[in-house]
Amino acid sequence: MIDFYTWTTPNGRKVSILLEELGIAYTAHSVDITNGEQHEPDFLKIAPNNRIPAIVDHETGVTMMETGAIMLYLAEKYGKFLPEGQARWPAIEWLMWQMGGLGPMLGQVHHFVKYNKGKSEYSEERYSTEARRLYRVLDTRLAERDFIAGDGRGEYSITDMACWPWISRFEWQEIDLGEFPNIKDWYMRIADRPAVQRGYQVPKYVTDIPMP
Repeated sequence: MIDFYTWTTPNGRKVSILLEELGIAYTAHSVDITNGEQHEPDFLKIAPNNRIPAIVDHETGVTMMETGAIMLYLAEKYGKFLPEGQARWPAIEWLMWQMGGLGPMLGQVHHFVKYNKGKSEYSEERYSTEARRLYRVLDTRLAERDFIAGDGRGEYSITDMACWPWISRFEWQEIDLGEFPNIKDWYMRIADRPAVQRGYQVPKYVTDIPMP
């Protein structure tokens, strides 16, 4: 059994979607970051960086924070959604791209454009410009692939699960997915998956999955 500590954010949904795709038993615990629950001492013992999500795997005794590490751990443990052979490295490469670029930069767009619009024109322009650049990078990557990792048509993997929840907030980023047709097709392909639909609503329902 896995205890999963999370909230209704893209980072939380990355892992909840993976847990649902794996079809394994887990218990979701809400950590309401809007009320500062991520700073509670009990959560600090699990996640020293005070960020969701985090897991405790009671089968192995592993406690882990950081979404990239959690996703690699679960994919390795259950032998799913991480390609083997040479395709493995593009999956990890693009997972790192999400961790170091797509997530942090889109998060800044949310902060300055969605929640604090008008407070810093420079920041809005800087992060919105970078968001559009990253969208172009991903759109190019998906030009000849159904999924991000691998060659040819690609293979659905943790890389897609990591990127998709951030793209699902395209409205917050003031992005028209119609400008990025390859991303739009990929986005809809993943949104149709039942496990994604379930994982999107963990730990609670907020909205339906946004549709372009």
